[in-house]
Amino acid sequence: MSWLPTLAKASYFVAATLFLLGLQRMASPRTARSGIQWAGAGMLIATVATFALPGLHNLGLIVLALVLGTVLAWVSGKRVPITDMPQMVALYNGMGGGSAAAIGAVELLRFSAEGRAPSLAAVVLATLGALIGAVSLSGSVVAWAKLDGRMDKRYVFPGQQLFNGAVFALALALGGMVVHALGVPAIVAFFLAALALGVLMTLPIGGADMPVVISLYNALTGLAVAFEGYVLGNEALIIAGTMVGAAGTLLTQLMARAMNRPLRNVLFGSFGGGGQAQEIQGAQKPIEAGDVAAMMAYAERVVVVPGYGMAVAQAQHKIWELAQKLLERGVKVKFAIHPVAGRMPGHMNVLLAEAGVPYDLIADMDDINPEFANTDVALVIGANDVVNPVAKTDPSSPIYGMPILDVVNAKNVVVIKRGKGTGFAGIENALFYADNTRMLYGDGAEMAAALVAELKALDGGGH
Repeated sequence: MSWLPTLAKASYFVAATLFLLGLQRMASPRTARSGIQWAGAGMLIATVATFALPGLHNLGLIVLALVLGTVLAWVSGKRVPITDMPQMVALYNGMGGGSAAAIGAVELLRFSAEGRAPSLAAVVLATLGALIGAVSLSGSVVAWAKLDGRMDKRYVFPGQQLFNGAVFALALALGGMVVHALGVPAIVAFFLAALALGVLMTLPIGGADMPVVISLYNALTGLAVAFEGYVLGNEALIIAGTMVGAAGTLLTQLMARAMNRPLRNVLFGSFGGGGQAQEIQGAQKPIEAGDVAAMMAYAERVVVVPGYGMAVAQAQHKIWELAQKLLERGVKVKFAIHPVAGRMPGHMNVLLAEAGVPYDLIADMDDINPEFANTDVALVIGANDVVNPVAKTDPSSPIYGMPILDVVNAKNVVVIKRGKGTGFAGIENALFYADNTRMLYGDGAEMAAALVAELKALDGGGH
């Protein structure tokens, strides 16, 4: 059946088209779900088409791996709570990098056994893909451990960057030896150095920078897959990897720009968790749920600012119920999202979409910031560093220069917070001490429920 390879190539073209169309539809929240479905259909077509390629071996193992991977992914995807989505993304991204590294390892070992590679480009790209994939694998696992609370936010030691640079140079040197000689000992040492580099790169990076790190490793995984696709002569891998790498790179740049920091500062700086508590004048002023409900009930404009604390408290559904009560009273309600709020890009958007918040009520930072001056009440739940005004007022602060949501400009600010601790960046928040800010202490979901109950009471107990 000589027509099967042609059918496979044609199927790869169809799959690539679906990848592109799916990625385009993911640009809008309204079409993102169908975009994911289109891209998934493309991946299914590409996977099935691969079985039509000539010279395919170990079909039983391939089918077994597909079945196991599909079942495990389906079960874990169904069970994982939305709050743990960043950890799952980091872990799955690491698996992609690990898969690319594994392909590189198999090809390099095959080249070594045969005593030669098909071409210099093939062995160079196999080595580069293996290096990048291994770094993405081990780095993503460390990112997962940090996001999941299994590891402290940062691990630093004197001369760390010089040491990391030495390990990077060693990995490159070993990679050069692999390209030159294709020896098994050099291949093993090369992979050990690459895996160690991923761990060492991620250990000193704090949690506040984790959205950028996840995006960067996503880009690296895509690049590794594209390189290994060239080695295998597989167009689907080349196209999919290139798109993931390009999209991840663009997203990484956007995230770094949202923090007003170059990527090198994210990777080699000390922002994430290294800040010292600032000396701030004044005191945090508590308020009761009944007073907050009355304040919002008779407001004209209310802006809700969610953060990771809302995710931890699983409060998004109650917050949306609160917003609905306010909308019923004629209050204009919007949700303000900072680009790096949460633990991964788009984390807050996903939570609000899950709760059923309409897309037209969700505003990004650039659109909402001019409106805070005319906002009667800004309700902050779980957000910390992305609303900290020291980013604009204190040049000595580690977050100085980072664009923030101008919540402090609202007429009244209410912050729902469990306690008086600092945010993920370890920096005291001057917003909590502002004259127009009141603190509603308690669990996010419980306080949101209390506000809903108080609003119902104001309505005379109606529904």
